[in-house]
Amino acid sequence: MDRTAQAVMADDGPRGLMTDREREILLGDADVTEKYYGVVVTRVRKRIDRLGEKELEALEKHDSLADELREAVCKD
Repeated sequence: MDRTAQAVMADDGPRGLMTDREREILLGDADVTEKYYGVVVTRVRKRIDRLGEKELEALEKHDSLADELREAVCKD
């Protein structure tokens, strides 16, 4: 596979705010120390902060992407 195809695949792959393991820890489904739980919370919090204005600005330039993000995050 050439590098262009690899780059496209990397961009199209699922990227979440957290890994499956981090999700498991935050849901309380993993037996971890309180200290490590705090590390995971901090790690996810930093990712949330990095989402910030630049990404939202780019999404706002599109007709509906910013609204779709808001709907997905605020479903319930």
